[in-house]
Amino acid sequence: MTVRRLLLTALVVFLAAIAGVFVGRHLFPADAPPSGELHALLHDQIDLDPEQDRQLHALEQVFAGRRQAMEAAMRAENVRLARAIGAEHRIGPQVTSAIDASHRTMGELQKETLAHVFAMRRLLRPDQAARFDAAIMKALTEDAK
Repeated sequence: MTVRRLLLTALVVFLAAIAGVFVGRHLFPADAPPSGELHALLHDQIDLDPEQDRQLHALEQVFAGRRQAMEAAMRAENVRLARAIGAEHRIGPQVTSAIDASHRTMGELQKETLAHVFAMRRLLRPDQAARFDAAIMKALTEDAK
């Protein structure tokens, strides 16, 4: 293999990797979880008692670790997608498989985020839960209007 051909191949692989990252981040973005706003609501606007606050912090720590693991998996899926794009230069079986894997990972993160939201809700009294529920509905429907 000549140096020129090697450089050209490296350039194509690099551009495919960039395209894969672009596709993964911009065309298939994970929805921003409503939990950030909900955490702010819980901490700033709902009067949590000390036990609720302690339990909420414990839930947040567990979820933060889980979320980081899922986000790392999504980054790995983006690398796989970039490699598939570099190998196929079309929507072929490797690209399709990488996209499907990425969607599965994003779906799992969304399910885990919702499980976390419901776990937080279980800590609340009925009056607190009503405000929490209203914030969830607002967060999920705001862009639909």
